[in-house]
Amino acid sequence: MKIKRIETFCNEFVGFVRVTDETGAQGWGQVSTYHSDITAQVLHRQVAPWTLGAEISDLDDHLDRIAEREHKFPGSYLCRAMCGLDTAIWDMRGRVAGKPVAALLGGSAGPLRAYASSMKRDITPAQEAERFMRLRDQYGFSAFKFRVGAECGRDQDEWPNRTEEIIPTIAKALGAPGVDLLADGNSCYSPARAIEVGRIMEDNGLAHFEEPCPYWLLEQTKEVTDALSIDVTGGEQDCDLQVWKRMIDMRAVDIVQPDICYLGGINRTMRVVRMAADAGLPVTPHAANWSMVTLFTMHLLRAIPNGGKYLEFSIEGADYYPWQYGLFRKSPYDIVDGKAFVTDEPGWGVEIDPEWLAKSTYHVSEMN
Repeated sequence: MKIKRIETFCNEFVGFVRVTDETGAQGWGQVSTYHSDITAQVLHRQVAPWTLGAEISDLDDHLDRIAEREHKFPGSYLCRAMCGLDTAIWDMRGRVAGKPVAALLGGSAGPLRAYASSMKRDITPAQEAERFMRLRDQYGFSAFKFRVGAECGRDQDEWPNRTEEIIPTIAKALGAPGVDLLADGNSCYSPARAIEVGRIMEDNGLAHFEEPCPYWLLEQTKEVTDALSIDVTGGEQDCDLQVWKRMIDMRAVDIVQPDICYLGGINRTMRVVRMAADAGLPVTPHAANWSMVTLFTMHLLRAIPNGGKYLEFSIEGADYYPWQYGLFRKSPYDIVDGKAFVTDEPGWGVEIDPEWLAKSTYHVSEMN
């Protein structure tokens, strides 16, 4: 396979990628959200030159070669750009084969239990509990994640005692057999404070404590993991495969949470999945908005043997993520009885909305 054209359609928040191969076959993917316009520049300048016209028989090897050629610029932006190429190629393969990506990965279409994932800290514990109960009754969610501490908060709460209040408030309102409660620290705590907060979670029946310590300090996270009986989870920010190997080898977390877009696409995420499987660890990917990242995650979870209990599903609307609306002709994100459904349509099974594309910033890189 040779790619002859790479096109991007972007705004600041979202960037879609269309690839065309030498036969005229096409596929759609996405660079990571957030500063997607910058990421698209990286794609055209640092990914496209090594891709256009190259024979791609092994996508893993090709992505490694891009990283090698751009060895002076390792890190997040290059991985976020490579995701656009990777995911577009997977869509193209699915369209050519007439199969969903989940099937290409060895899985199937079908339902996934979803957890209602809150991104908010500017909400009182009572308001958050009420919101969760409304979503439970309307959509059938049986798992819920809320925020504790402050993002990279250096042990400070969003406001005094919010954490101590929200944990029992949510547990009292929603705790029941068959319901899972999760909390996310977003790199807030020192190990000592994280363990204190984790004990409160244990006492209130929570199942999952995400990113308790600064994510780049793996030894701190491991200290919390070793001290608590509930699952400590993390990894959403990490894009370096050697960091992933170290994280898994040292068992810094109980559950790994790669973000497909941050990490660099399906192929690189599958490497993390295999590392985790070899270590006996489950994978519950990070998928925090209604761009294609949640769709990618749905297909992945339908295919991997060590998928976690649920799909992360954002519950934030236009007040928080106004840019996530109007992306697709038909949204792939219906929740029925607390479950999301993977389509059996070819590739990713969605079409980008033409009106959105018409309003985006367009760039193209082509073979000479």
